[in-house]
Amino acid sequence: MQDRSASNGLAPITPDADRTHTPQKRGFRLWTITALAVIIGVLAAFVAYLLYDLISLLTNVVFYHKVAFTLPNITSNPLGPWLVLVPAIGGLIVGLMAKYGTPKIKGHGIPEAMEAVVTSHSKVEAQVAILKPLSAAIAIGTGGPFGAEGPIIQTGGAVGSLVGQLIDTTPAERKVLLACGAAAGMAAIFSTPIAAVILAIELLLFEFKPRSFIPVTVASAIATIVRYQLLGTGLLFKVGPIHFNIFHDLPFYILLGPICGLAAIGYTRALYWFEDLFDHLRVDDVWKPAIGGLILGVIGLFAPRVLGVGYGNITAILNNQLPVAVLLTILIFKSLALLISLGSETSGGLLAPMLMSGGALGALYAIGMNHLCPAASLSPGAFAVASMAAIFGAASRSTFAFILFGFEITRNYGSLLPLMIVSAIADGVVLLFLRETTIMTEKLARRGLTIPQEYEADVLQQVKVDEVMDRTPGVVPAKKKLAELAKEIGTLTDPQLHKHRALLVVDAEGKLAGIVTRGDILRALEQHPDDENLTVLDVCSRNLVVTYEDETVYEAMEKMLLHDIGRLPVVKRKDPQQLVGYLGRAEVLKARFLRFQEEQQIQPGWWRAYRGSRSGPPLKSGARPPSA
Repeated sequence: MQDRSASNGLAPITPDADRTHTPQKRGFRLWTITALAVIIGVLAAFVAYLLYDLISLLTNVVFYHKVAFTLPNITSNPLGPWLVLVPAIGGLIVGLMAKYGTPKIKGHGIPEAMEAVVTSHSKVEAQVAILKPLSAAIAIGTGGPFGAEGPIIQTGGAVGSLVGQLIDTTPAERKVLLACGAAAGMAAIFSTPIAAVILAIELLLFEFKPRSFIPVTVASAIATIVRYQLLGTGLLFKVGPIHFNIFHDLPFYILLGPICGLAAIGYTRALYWFEDLFDHLRVDDVWKPAIGGLILGVIGLFAPRVLGVGYGNITAILNNQLPVAVLLTILIFKSLALLISLGSETSGGLLAPMLMSGGALGALYAIGMNHLCPAASLSPGAFAVASMAAIFGAASRSTFAFILFGFEITRNYGSLLPLMIVSAIADGVVLLFLRETTIMTEKLARRGLTIPQEYEADVLQQVKVDEVMDRTPGVVPAKKKLAELAKEIGTLTDPQLHKHRALLVVDAEGKLAGIVTRGDILRALEQHPDDENLTVLDVCSRNLVVTYEDETVYEAMEKMLLHDIGRLPVVKRKDPQQLVGYLGRAEVLKARFLRFQEEQQIQPGWWRAYRGSRSGPPLKSGARPPSA
């Protein structure tokens, strides 16, 4: 109900004097969150650095029995038949950590960060920030075919969430801080700050607003600067010159797009098929990662290149240093090892292994085309870059982020057009078959969680009140007897009075004097059943919250929410008592309906109009052409 005034005269209209979220206050909060983003960027970069070193140390100790912090590239089997047991032991340790620590360490990290945003108001437990990187380091250090980026994205997000929980923040602000940590973690691992920002927007924020874009950008930039100090300014993948010839190679890139799209679909469906397979095993959850590790050990016995993060293999693929047999081994067995291991609910990142096998697919495609058409002279490295980015981008529905990722890991401007073409086609193919879920959201969808797959500008911020308001609101004279009004409403004498649950009260000059609801009328009649002189002015709400015809529907709805009211009089800005309309919940929904019409209603084009002028009237909007 609107606020009341006890005065006998007309109270002044107070349209928005008591709005709490002023631009100045919002600006101050933005700078506060941005300052926290700087801290989060530094912390996430150090966490990424420590995780990278821990993985390097464990890999060296387990496989080469030495203490070293340089990440080795496992290309041969240094342990003999004992290799079979090593990933199983690592999986068992992860299983124990998940059971007696927190089950949130299971998985590849990004879906878990998304779940925290959706279900926990972006609140992440402190033990996740500790146990997730430890479990990932153990799994990868004992041969797990994973990357560190998924765990560090989740861990960085946990760091951001914990920082947000130290002070008073809103859930929306904590979401931004969580995204700051996630973006900073990815930037610190790959030195791809732009792609990290876009990935956070596409997978965690689902908005492109200054309140989120500015802090996330700052966190990503700060993390990259810290990485430069710790690891140098070089790229994670030391890529030599790659020749992208878009004019000559365009048909081959176009053909690669559907192949990458189908590969993305295959990865998604296969991963959850293996997860379902392990879910049906009648063993304690502790043993499932160990079983997956045992199978991985057997695969690694014959194809040791599938073990570990494989950053060296990715570098070799991009530089066209691997023969066809090795590329086939990576494509088949790295994919199989990844799907089985991750399906067993262990801890590890999905990105690096998919980049590795996706790059192998692109390189094999280029080599195969060169064999079929020697004049093509395709660059395997160029097609590897396009393929790896397109497959992961399409599978995760973060295509834009991985177009930029492919550009940043090569720092080659010529890569942009091939990346755009292949990625867009692959994404379109995936949308045909996997419209509702992605490799990131399928797990969450099975738990009943709905994750938005796309974002758009709020239609309520684009529609003016003037476009949707009711221009013929129910009005009633201020001096009208209340009993008479109640009788008219009950007998349907005036349809306008019966239509509206709230009536606008006007004085003798037609100026807005108040608003009265049916509830107001009933309460007044119950309290004063014998008062025949009671008028509408005596019971109406007088100190009004109003909206203006040039305000957006979003601003009007904000007033409704802040004041817990369901309807607003629409007045002139220069004269707040000059009534021009009425805005209720139905009118707010009408704004969304306008957008729905824009998206669904097909209007005849000029060619249809031209044909219609020669052969008859044009088709109506949305009508189908007659069948031949």
